[in-house]
Parts: sequence; C-alpha cells; structure tokens
Amino acid sequence: MFKVLRTFGRYIMLLGRIFSRPESMRMYLKQLVKEVEQLGVNSAGIVLLISFFIGAVITIQIKLNIESPWMPRWTVGYVTREIMLLEFSSSIMCLILAGKVGSNIASELGTMRVTQQIDALEIMGVNSASYLILPKIAALVIFIPVLVTFSIFSGIIGAYATCWFGGIMTSTNLEFGLQYTFVEWYVWCGIIKSLFFAFIIATVSAFFGYTVEGGSIAVGKASTDSVVCSSALILFSDIILTKLLMG
Repeated sequence: MFKVLRTFGRYIMLLGRIFSRPESMRMYLKQLVKEVEQLGVNSAGIVLLISFFIGAVITIQIKLNIESPWMPRWTVGYVTREIMLLEFSSSIMCLILAGKVGSNIASELGTMRVTQQIDALEIMGVNSASYLILPKIAALVIFIPVLVTFSIFSGIIGAYATCWFGGIMTSTNLEFGLQYTFVEWYVWCGIIKSLFFAFIIATVSAFFGYTVEGGSIAVGKASTDSVVCSSALILFSDIILTKLLMG
C-alpha cells in the first residue's frame, strides 16, 4: 500500500513539473508536430485495419447467434452500431493504443534516461519533463479522438463488407438498423471518453519511462508496467465515465 501511495505521489509531482515552467512555444510546436506524426498518424493504419475486421466479425456473430423469426432483420445493424459507438471504438481501441503507443513512449523516455540524455537536458537548464512529455500529451489528446472517429467509420464499412461480399444479409436491412433511433450523444460520449484515455496513456507511460532506474532490462520492465497500468486505469475510468455520461 505504501509503495502504491509513493508511486502516486511521484506521479502527481511529475505532472506538476510537466505543466509548470514552460519553454518557448516555438519549441513546443515543433515537438508537437513530430509527436502527432509519430504517435497519432502512424497508428491510423492499425486502427483502421482492426476496426474493419471487428465490425465485420461483430456483424457475422450477431447475425448467426440472434437470428430468429421474432427478431427484426435490422437488429444486426442496430446492435453493431451500438457496440462500435459505445465501447469498441473508444474503450477497446484505446486499450490497443495503450499497448502500441504507451510502450513506445515508455521505452523512448526510458532509453533517454538510462543513456543520460535527460540529465544532459537538466544540466542545460531545460525543464526536461515539460519539454519531453507535454508535446506527447497534447499530441494524443488531439489525435486520439480523430482515431476514434476513423474507427467508427472503418467498423461500419467492415459491416457493409459482410453484406456485399459475404451475403449474410441485405445492405438495406443493415443500413436501416444502423440508422434506427440514432443518438448523436453516443458519438460524443466516445470522443469525451477517448480524451481522458489519451491523457492516461500519455502521462502514465511517460511516468514509467521518465522515472526508470537501471539499464536496458529496466527499460523493458518499465514499458511492460506502463501498458499494464494504463490498461487497468482505462478500464476503471471507463466504468466511472460511462456512469457519468450515460447515467
């Protein structure tokens, strides 16, 4: 228990350093563009690919498992839409990104720590925590909602693909289900949740990488710990945010 409290205290202190004593805005903008490309744009491919196949699989599974003369034919499209909007494209996709992006952040900062590059920045009078971590936080908070939107559209395209190429149902029935009692707030719920998840991924991963002690083995352990901790916090905050936003 003491170790958890100590780690949480160090995390809060690091956040204080990140958001204090900012360097020049020009320096931040240059870093921000770099991080958006590295953490956000480079993740778009895997997001689109996974979402496409998940949308297709969800459609097939629902069609095969709830097929009944008592169920309307458009139910498949309706359920697929609700799953993609409410959970997969926001929560599950951010769990996947915690593994890809979070480990990237932790390993990058951990390597800089063990090779004393962070110490060199401190000697030059640069607020290393703010210079290295704040652009990563900003990049993820800006771009992850974009990835969530891409995920929703890619999942819907995957659902249509099962109709066009798989022939499991007509695209007309799927389209009617996708449009049936559409609630715009559900889209905003996913985007709002993704903002919190982006902050968790960026700050937790950066904390484990920035505070690593030891050699290359410690960097690998910090990368693993960052993914595990980020995933647990995303799931925990998902329960709270879902209750607040949908309650």
